[in-house]
Amino acid sequence: MAAQHILPLAELEILCFSTPWTAQGLREELDNPHAHFLVALDETQPAGYIGVQEICGTAYITNVAVFPAYRRRGIARALLQSASRGAQARRCESITLEVRESNEAAIALYRQCGFKDVGQRKAFYREPVEDARIYTRFFEDNSV
Repeated sequence: MAAQHILPLAELEILCFSTPWTAQGLREELDNPHAHFLVALDETQPAGYIGVQEICGTAYITNVAVFPAYRRRGIARALLQSASRGAQARRCESITLEVRESNEAAIALYRQCGFKDVGQRKAFYREPVEDARIYTRFFEDNSV
């Protein structure tokens, strides 16, 4: 992610999430040494992105989002795979995320990408209130 991606990604956040990241919040991640935000591009236009923060050997996916016009083309899968490879290369032991229990399409994708359901966070989401499932992919062999 670079400075020129911030405004389109802030718009994507508003399209996809009830409590979106702001442009300022995204901008702050540019200088965060523990953050790895990847953008999928169609020429120069962002098609989607994934945000990852790494702490103490665990990679935490903050968001995965794809613009509606680019959905169902494998972009989210490619972003998940790239983020996982990067985390593994940086010697993380696992990569994890939360997802709304009702988001069946995302859950199916995470399972296909090797993530396992490892728990629940009650009333994690707001607007509307909903429980989250925690999905984690453990890197058995930390070689890339």
